[in-house]
Amino acid sequence: MSSLRTFRCSDFLKLAKINLDPLTETYGLAFYLQYYVKWPEYFLMSETPSGEIQGYIMGKSETFRREGESSWHGHVTCLTVAPEHRRLGLANKLMHLLEEMSELKKCYFVDLFVRKSNTVAINMYKKLGYSVYREVLEYYSGEPPGGKKGALDENAYDMRKALSRDHLKKSVIPLKHPVMPEDVD
Repeated sequence: MSSLRTFRCSDFLKLAKINLDPLTETYGLAFYLQYYVKWPEYFLMSETPSGEIQGYIMGKSETFRREGESSWHGHVTCLTVAPEHRRLGLANKLMHLLEEMSELKKCYFVDLFVRKSNTVAINMYKKLGYSVYREVLEYYSGEPPGGKKGALDENAYDMRKALSRDHLKKSVIPLKHPVMPEDVD
């Protein structure tokens, strides 16, 4: 059994174990704190009855240019589930909560970036209704988890899911050519 809730300051002390997983993108404490302060409603976690973190999602809502005007979209910055708690549907539940928050904020879509080599995550996101919007060249620096030492930077997929406000699904029409990280808005 698990419970889903918003993140608390004391939870930062429990992140180390889950963040040791090689598939988890990790950040400095200041980065986590920035999200916690600016977008607490997008910083959610799943925990066991004993208080062990099973997984968490960290995201935000931000603007994008749409037909000459600024509009809002939800963004998944990080989603991770501890290896011993995977395949229980926790990632799906956390994603659903972030999508619900984005709907409440009248966002057009939710997007995320995922390593091109992370086929397990890509397939999970596709089952949740996400599609590849574009490929971003050399988005991730250094070697991929489990990759060769000295490997070059890795490409990412920018995946999107249209929300109810984008009833024509214009936000998820795939781009035909890859882009560089500096071209990502």
